[in-house]
Amino acid sequence: MRVATDVGGTFTDLVYFDVDSASGEVTTVRTAKVDSTPPNFEDGVIEVLNKAELDMAACQFFAHGTTAVINAITERKGVKTALITTRGFRDILEIARGNRPALFNFRYQKPTPFVPRHLRQVVTERLDYKGKILTPLELDEIAPIVDYFRQEDVAAIAICLLHAYANPSHERAVAEKINELWPAVTVVPSHAITGEWREYERTNTTVLSAYITPLTRRYLSNLNGKLTKAGFRGSACVMRSNGGVDTFKLAETLPISILESGPASGVLGAAALGERINEPNIIALDVGGTTAKCSLIDDGKARVVSQYMIEQTPTYAGYPVMIPGIDIAEIGQGGGSIAWIDEHGGLHVGPQSAGAVPGPAAYGRGGQAFTTTDANLLTGRIDPDYFLGGDIRADMAAVRTAAKRLGDRLSLSEEDVARGVIRFANNNMVNALKLVSLNRGYDPRDFTLVAFGGGGGMHAAALAKELNIPTVIIPVNSSVFSAFGMLLSDQRRDYVQTNILLLNEDTAAAVSAIYTALESKAQEEFVIDRVQAQAGTEAATEIERFADMRYQGQEHTVKVPFPTGRVTAKSMATAIERFTQIHEREYTYTLDNPVELVNFHLAAIQKIAKPDFRTLHKSGRALSDALRSHRCVDFDVEGMHDTPIYERRLLEPGHALRGPAIVEEPDTTIVVPPSNRLTVDDYGNLRIEMA
Repeated sequence: MRVATDVGGTFTDLVYFDVDSASGEVTTVRTAKVDSTPPNFEDGVIEVLNKAELDMAACQFFAHGTTAVINAITERKGVKTALITTRGFRDILEIARGNRPALFNFRYQKPTPFVPRHLRQVVTERLDYKGKILTPLELDEIAPIVDYFRQEDVAAIAICLLHAYANPSHERAVAEKINELWPAVTVVPSHAITGEWREYERTNTTVLSAYITPLTRRYLSNLNGKLTKAGFRGSACVMRSNGGVDTFKLAETLPISILESGPASGVLGAAALGERINEPNIIALDVGGTTAKCSLIDDGKARVVSQYMIEQTPTYAGYPVMIPGIDIAEIGQGGGSIAWIDEHGGLHVGPQSAGAVPGPAAYGRGGQAFTTTDANLLTGRIDPDYFLGGDIRADMAAVRTAAKRLGDRLSLSEEDVARGVIRFANNNMVNALKLVSLNRGYDPRDFTLVAFGGGGGMHAAALAKELNIPTVIIPVNSSVFSAFGMLLSDQRRDYVQTNILLLNEDTAAAVSAIYTALESKAQEEFVIDRVQAQAGTEAATEIERFADMRYQGQEHTVKVPFPTGRVTAKSMATAIERFTQIHEREYTYTLDNPVELVNFHLAAIQKIAKPDFRTLHKSGRALSDALRSHRCVDFDVEGMHDTPIYERRLLEPGHALRGPAIVEEPDTTIVVPPSNRLTVDDYGNLRIEMA
């Protein structure tokens, strides 16, 4: 038995497989969902395991994804953190970057540092960019700094010294001294996080990692203890932002690496689904209760970047995180997103969310705000009598009261308010989809939209229409698809090292030596700390090379797949050709300048045995057998329609229908607008062909 749990801001999801040991086929797939339990998210995990009535003693593999880390940062619930840096660089967090998200937006605000100035202390030392010592480390300065931090009740200390990516000796010495003087405090040096340059980004990433390390260690330790108490004796893994699973031990030492663990697993699940149904080009969309996440899969591969931003808005620069992660655009737009009116009378939806408690007005738990879920109920897209699978009856009186409160201020009817909220939500999600497609030089018309999460099927067809995406796929178990993706993910570790070299025949040996050193380090770590996914599945480690490259004279880079094996003039020419193609696609031009390799990026992948999924058995059931009822549904500009309502579990391969239609399952609803055609494939996925 293989189990995965995904902790979101609103719900905690579970998926488990029973796999036949002889054939490798999945014999059973079951799911469960409960409300998340902040701040003790591990309680929700145990609750969903109990709801599924699982015998954890029979479980061989457990994978876990969580938003606890990102939530601790966005809600400012980390620990009191201090910083030690090189003398002269005390204010690097304050200075940050001058590049605005929107150049002409004069409401721009610089991000507030996570460490106030009085907790940012300096030490005498200096290295050059090649790691050569210019000023020796004055280690005697550490003791009074530690005494001061102790008086200030600091719980974690980040260390980021200039050019430590090239030579970490000074950082190691400072960390060892602090551990000697104050063993109880958490110490996080930057070289343990990344080997990449750019001091502001390195410093901020190190500070964020220190900020959440004690909380993450406590959370994972508590979860591990409760799993052991429940009888679990198998392999426990955590989903990382880079799209791979890894040990609890690694996540405790490098918690910033699981910042986007839940969203990453959904993207990997979409890639695995695409491989199974021969759809290599996919835009993955995950609409949950609090956020919407999207990512692009090109030729079966998800895009991995070594730096991304959190909390970035058109007026707020946000915070850089220098950790390899799947390129995901995330916005505060989900089923619980609150509709509100600004001081100028304009309507907005999100990013604030009603969460699970009190939740949307329809929950009947005292929520006063009108949300996207409430709007879908008011338009008839969600059945109030089958709300959350019938677990509760939607409080439609509270929904109408919340809608009327907005409508009175906007001089609109309750129905118009509901349509407007859905339009705003769709527009926000369209902009996010553009970030990962059009803004990267990809044409959405060449891709298939795979939509999942509790709200994915509700909005997918409207989004595809807006972007001219020809096909939408709603996968099986779509409401818990991120948890599903964890069980299809491999163990992966990424290694990034800055070393700027011109690519020519003279540097081939140096390039080869750096990649070889990174590969040796990866192989050694995997031998020492290997994930046992299933008995007898210790395959050789696979290596993928990437390079962050640029034209000489440029500042920023693009990531390029780099040929494996011995580096030769031919393989470097191949890399340069790939760089030229990618650069032209993203920026529409090329140059004749020489090409530099800036960052060496290595991905080491330990394959985990994947189960085979059987095609669904066809019982010969007629489409009419899946028809539950009819109801009037508002499709906005496409009008009101008396709409057939189908039960998804009764649909089977070969069934086809034409919209308008609604397909319902306990945890989600799929909207098929008028004129669009829906078919069921051999695995039970719903395929909507756009009119």
